[in-house]
Amino acid sequence: MSEFSFYQVDVFTRLATTGNPLAVVLGADALSDQQMAAFANWTNLSETAFLLKPEDDRADYRVRIFTPFEELPFAGHPTLGSAHVWLAAGGAAKGEELVQECAVGLVRVRRDGGRLSFAAPPLRRAGEVDPDVLAHIARGLRLPPEAIVAANWIDNGPGWLGILLRSRAEVLAVDSDHAILEELAQKGIKIGIAGPWNPATDGGEAHYEVRAFLAGGREDPVTGSLNAGLAQWLIGAGIAPASYIAAQGTAIGRHGRVHVVKDGADIWIGGDVAPCIKGTVTF
Repeated sequence: MSEFSFYQVDVFTRLATTGNPLAVVLGADALSDQQMAAFANWTNLSETAFLLKPEDDRADYRVRIFTPFEELPFAGHPTLGSAHVWLAAGGAAKGEELVQECAVGLVRVRRDGGRLSFAAPPLRRAGEVDPDVLAHIARGLRLPPEAIVAANWIDNGPGWLGILLRSRAEVLAVDSDHAILEELAQKGIKIGIAGPWNPATDGGEAHYEVRAFLAGGREDPVTGSLNAGLAQWLIGAGIAPASYIAAQGTAIGRHGRVHVVKDGADIWIGGDVAPCIKGTVTF
C-alpha cells in the first residue's frame, strides 16, 4: 500500500460548501486506471482529479478527470481546482501562465489576482440541433417548445448541448424528467440551460442563470466546461456581452459564480477556489 497527498477543494466560490467540490490526488503516476476509477466512484463527487507528470514538454502538469462512472477528456471545475492544488503543493509554472495537459490537449490557466481562469478549449461539436432531438429535450425539461429561445451544440468534451430560455425565473422553474435525461445521457448528450437575469427583479450580482443536467437527472452544482461552451456560443452569436458573470447552483442550494471574459481571441472562464481538506489517502 502507498500513501498519496490528497486535497479537497470547493470551486467557483469563496465560501466552502457553496460551490462544486473536487477531490484531487497528487503524484498519481503509479495508480492504475482501475484504481483511479474506483476511487472516483468511492468519493461520489461529480469529479475527482489525479495529477501526474506531463507527457508534453510544454505542460506544467497532467490531469486525468473521473466522474463516479467514467473518465472525462476535459472538465472545467477540475481544471481550476487542480491548478489551485498544484500551486498550493509548491508547483511553479514554466511561464506566465500554467499549462495543463489533459485528454483534449493543452489548456492554459492564468492567475487574475486570487482568481484562476482557464482558456476555453475549442468546441468539438458546434452548430444547430436537429429538430427531433430538440423536441425530445423539450420533453425532458418539461418545457413547451416555444419556451426554448435558441439551442446549439457546445460540446468541448463532455457532450454539452446548450439551451437558452427567456429568463432566470424560467431556468429555476425547470423540473426535468429524469428518465428522458438519462436516455439522452446514454447517447452522450448532456443538457445545459441558461437564462438572463432581470436587474429589476433579480439584482445585479450576475447576468445569467445556468443549470447543468447529467445522467440520471443529477444536477451539477457549478460547471466550468458547460459555461465555457455557453460563453463561446452566446458571445459568438452576439447574445451575451464580452464580459459577464453566470450564477449556477441556485436550484440546489449552492452559490456558484463563474466569471466570463473575452480577451482577444480567447474566452476565459474564471472562479475562486476555497480549500477544504488536506491530508493523505492510502491505495
